[in-house]
Amino acid sequence: MVTATLVLLGALAVVLFARGAEEPAPAGAFAGAVSPAIPPQDFALRDQDGEQVALSDFRGRVTVLTFLYSTCQDTCPVTATTIRGALDDLGHDVPAVAVSVDPANDTPARARRFLSERRMTGRMRFLLGDRPTLSRVWDAYGIRPQGEDFEHSARVVVIDRAGRQRVSFPIDGLTSEGLVHDIRLLEAEATEQRRTAATGRGS
Repeated sequence: MVTATLVLLGALAVVLFARGAEEPAPAGAFAGAVSPAIPPQDFALRDQDGEQVALSDFRGRVTVLTFLYSTCQDTCPVTATTIRGALDDLGHDVPAVAVSVDPANDTPARARRFLSERRMTGRMRFLLGDRPTLSRVWDAYGIRPQGEDFEHSARVVVIDRAGRQRVSFPIDGLTSEGLVHDIRLLEAEATEQRRTAATGRGS
């Protein structure tokens, strides 16, 4: 009987653990990994249409930043599609920026094709540059670029309205549900901060 009881308790624990793993992040808790307090890491690059884009251009808005290459056949398409799903679920777009990790092969034409195939034209900026310029961005965000014998760091970073890295998702932990959850938390946080500031000025 003792053995049977232990087996039953073990099975119950497995069920509860599995059920808990499927539950969404509780309200107020981020689904992604919370980043340490890192000062804003600004940069300016040209996008797929030749227009200059600086990360500081999006200051005041929650921003999604990721690192892709245009000829990728696996993780990059999945990343872009997951971000698109999060924006769809969110109900409005936030700035979404992809930084090249393969400067030798990422051309403007290939970047435009990549965005078109993922239905992200007009919703994501694909930023390009030479290797020395891009290396400074990779170093600032702890990214390993694409190599002949290894894959690049596959990560999505959510940046708050002050330009700080707040949450990050490795590709194997990225879901549209988790991403939209964290965007909403940061947007609500920004709204509350503005409300508090306005109240302070009025008092």
